[in-house]
Amino acid sequence: MRSDRMKTGLERAPHRSLLKSMGLTDEEIKRPIIGVVNSKNESIPGHIHLDKIAEAVKDGIRMAGGTPIEVPCIGVCDGTAMNHRGMNYSLPSRELVADGIESMIEANAFDAVVMIPNCDKIVPGMLMAAARVNIPAVVVSGGPMLAGRHKGKTLDLNKVFEGVGSVRAGIMNEQELQQLEDHACPGCGSCSGMFTANSMNCLTEVLGLGLPGNGTIPAVYAERIRLAKEAGMKVMEVLSKGLCPRDILTQEAFENALTLDMALGCSTNSVLHLTAIAYEAGIEIDLDIVNTISSRTPNLCKLSPAGPHHIEDLHEAGGIPAVMKELASKGLLHLDQPTVSGRTIGEMIDDARVLNHNIIRPIDKPYSETGGIAVLRGSLAPDGAVVKRSAVSPEMLVHQGPARVFNSEEEAYEAILSGRIRKKDVIVIRYEGPKGGPGMKEMLSPTSAIAGMGLDKDVALITDGRFSGATRGASIGHVSPEAMAGGPIAAVEEGDIISINIPEGRLDVLVDEKVMEERLKKWTAPEPKISHGYLGRYARLVTSANTGAVLK
Repeated sequence: MRSDRMKTGLERAPHRSLLKSMGLTDEEIKRPIIGVVNSKNESIPGHIHLDKIAEAVKDGIRMAGGTPIEVPCIGVCDGTAMNHRGMNYSLPSRELVADGIESMIEANAFDAVVMIPNCDKIVPGMLMAAARVNIPAVVVSGGPMLAGRHKGKTLDLNKVFEGVGSVRAGIMNEQELQQLEDHACPGCGSCSGMFTANSMNCLTEVLGLGLPGNGTIPAVYAERIRLAKEAGMKVMEVLSKGLCPRDILTQEAFENALTLDMALGCSTNSVLHLTAIAYEAGIEIDLDIVNTISSRTPNLCKLSPAGPHHIEDLHEAGGIPAVMKELASKGLLHLDQPTVSGRTIGEMIDDARVLNHNIIRPIDKPYSETGGIAVLRGSLAPDGAVVKRSAVSPEMLVHQGPARVFNSEEEAYEAILSGRIRKKDVIVIRYEGPKGGPGMKEMLSPTSAIAGMGLDKDVALITDGRFSGATRGASIGHVSPEAMAGGPIAAVEEGDIISINIPEGRLDVLVDEKVMEERLKKWTAPEPKISHGYLGRYARLVTSANTGAVLK
């Protein structure tokens, strides 16, 4: 066992003495030592209850003959960090999560590990760490929040963000916004739509590192506690088999994940994170594979923000196994992939079935014949850009309009709220990429303001930053190369005509190529917004969004 390096032999008497100081017995020390990485904190609604999940995991480990040792993990809430300096730290925190877990696993010589994430960058950060350290691992999330309810309508956090724009536009009054604020988030869990956290927790199931139900069992259900106990028991089984993350995270596993991504209509952030996880597993994902898989994968679900349903509805309709069962019926999944459940993907979904075809469409009656995410290329994004096409109004799938150029999210947000954006405009927000932000901030506030003001069918937004999974509308992010790296987006000028053609995968600025070359020759990079501390180091090391914004 790996833990023998810490606890076995004459020379390790001091180490055992320290373990005993924490109350461990000789019998517990002899057993496999299982790390329980718990990201519980009191700053994230999705993590406030993870102490209960961790206790259940530890119960499962003890029942199966192991000794659990709980260690902490940081986490940032994208919701409360939105639209201020805190958002600069969100994506960079993913790397801190991965680095911190690597440090704890190696320093403590754990034999195996159970990871407990729930929100935003913590989920991909843990998956990256699992692939990097490559010891037996099981991931069990804290589960989604229930949707809010008020006056017979379902609500979520997205409605509150959009409500701000509605108040500014005179569509809603402040008292109505207060009611949304009071009822949209009824309790613990990851925010209730198919936003980034839930996207990644669902994809963890098809990647094979999470058990069925990981992505959809609501946080407040006793079923979630039982799942956590099962995860604790399963990690002992995975350890006995010597099954490690890189045995599971194969090229085919990532193709399965992208296929499910398209069927669900996940957050655009999922492309960024799957690319980064694959990098840690030694696998390269070319963005063009996204369109290849999207072209053959029907969109079966419209969960908020793309539609009226929430994660609890998906769970009651059969969950992720039911979606995979539909996809498998047309041969769209690699069914022989192993999982931590002890079964292959094919065996895991064998008894699954769709219980509500209003939530999970039959594969021969999809919302669309192609997937929920598209990668665009063209003169404005030579290395690619990403859009959640399932959340784009049909009127905006093809669009041309004049560029309204802003060098920060804050400038653009103020212009939107002050009524300076007109129909047909294409808002361009640059210098918000991985290097330029630094940290590639999410743009939920401006996109929500556009939607709340009723302009989401008339106005597009393009950025080298990224979007929340709660974003809807013609919001195109991850433009690569980013402005800070001298990409074409740095040379766009006010009034340039931007052409968007999502069905054809095109994103172009309709300016003569030689003119753009001359502009870029004259361009010089602005001074970094932040040059010291962690973000200063991050900006110097981070790669572009098309490679997952990983550190090299």
